[in-house]
Amino acid sequence: MSISKVAIVGRPNVGKSSIFNWLAGRRLAIVDGVAGVTRDRMTFMMFEENRYFEIIDTGGIGINDVDQLTHEIEDQISVAIDTADVIVFVVDAQTGITSLDQHVAERLRVTQKPILLIVNKADHKKLDDASSEFFSLGYGDFITTSTTQNRNKWDVIESIVKRLPAPSEIQEVNTATPEMKIAIVGRRNVGKSTFINTLTDSERMIVSEVAGTTRDSVDVRFEMDGKAFVAIDTPGLRKGKAVRTDVEFYSTHRAQRTIRYADVTLMFFDCKSRISKVDRKLCSYIADQNKPCIFVVNKWDLLVDDLPTERWSDYLRDHFRTLAYCPIAFITGQSGRNVKKLLNHAQMLHKQSHSRVSTGFLNRLTTKALRHHPPPLLRKRRPKIFYATQVGTAPPTIVIICNDPDSFDNTYRRYLLSVFRDELPFGEVPIRLFFRKREQTDRRDDVNMDSGDNQFVDSGDNQFVDSGDSQFVDSGKVVEKPLDINWDSYTNPPPASGNDLAGE
Repeated sequence: MSISKVAIVGRPNVGKSSIFNWLAGRRLAIVDGVAGVTRDRMTFMMFEENRYFEIIDTGGIGINDVDQLTHEIEDQISVAIDTADVIVFVVDAQTGITSLDQHVAERLRVTQKPILLIVNKADHKKLDDASSEFFSLGYGDFITTSTTQNRNKWDVIESIVKRLPAPSEIQEVNTATPEMKIAIVGRRNVGKSTFINTLTDSERMIVSEVAGTTRDSVDVRFEMDGKAFVAIDTPGLRKGKAVRTDVEFYSTHRAQRTIRYADVTLMFFDCKSRISKVDRKLCSYIADQNKPCIFVVNKWDLLVDDLPTERWSDYLRDHFRTLAYCPIAFITGQSGRNVKKLLNHAQMLHKQSHSRVSTGFLNRLTTKALRHHPPPLLRKRRPKIFYATQVGTAPPTIVIICNDPDSFDNTYRRYLLSVFRDELPFGEVPIRLFFRKREQTDRRDDVNMDSGDNQFVDSGDNQFVDSGDSQFVDSGKVVEKPLDINWDSYTNPPPASGNDLAGE
């Protein structure tokens, strides 16, 4: 059964975004007293009375946009109306009928689609009696609602479901759970919305030379190689002191929420612009959230003949040393050049973040690292590591059990993390490393720094049992990997280097 679409339309400032959030049960669209906040179409999948349907928030019909985007906003509204199976027409009970309401009513009359009239902002029952004038719009019975007072929500949902086309009348589509959620982030005008339009092969997002066109975080579902994905376009961010309005403030917080919600983050840069304070702030937030990330250098067609990719790669590495493990992709979002390679690599990072390694292999690797470079003495005593184990994924989380966590300084912790990153199957994603003191009841001691043999005894209580061979456990599948390490690179271990997806 396919997904029916329900478009929420009306003139500016009648509460369309409030109704969208109200029906969805969460704050998705930005709601503000300023007219014209919503520009792009926002969608949310609902399941009520055994029916899936998608509600669509739209911009205000008849808006005069301050950034001269009126035509683009109208195009987005037209697409929503044309593709909708049911239209929810919203008016304002407090202001009554306006000429623009009548204009919207006439525009919808030619669609020949089921239309549900909602008289919003009826915060008290006195307004119900005053709402009789809306019968003159010619859409028969209507429902009075108040999102602030939570009035008549279920009446609205039931009325929408009754107007949906029968399941047999629509074609079957893929409604599977998305394989991966991808956040598209970056500062203003780096080509994020153009990239989304290329993914969906449609004018899904408004694209303009005007900075700050996108205001909401917009989820866009698309398919590639038979798999469903969700790409989340986010507003371009500005410096904190440049955020002067509530809309910009909420846009910033929505972008941060998107990073937390996503599986993989694509951090966009304009190849002809210098790295800014906003870029550094965004990358710092991505690192704090431990999200897999790819640095995406967009609009590369403008420099492909003038600058080698290595120069830009070195430029990024110099500015983001703590994120040196992140791959770098060079793409042209408008033409789609290298876009599929980028998405394939994003899938690889998603898989890496969910990989697990066997405890036995992790202990052998830790032993070799300790023998090559023992921890420095502290008060004439050398700190002791008893064993290491992976306790979580997304991000991969490793706990090292030792006699005194405070004895291992940051330099030595970075050394071990560098070894793990280079030798384990999740080197391009964040790795969380913790040191914990061994409990008195815990007698395990699987890391032997003194003897020449690498025989370890597994206690049997760990769910990732090592078979004695050097093996990885990845999503339930055992993958062979020899433990051959080039220790010359760890004499003074630098940050791990990520792979670059060079433009063709």
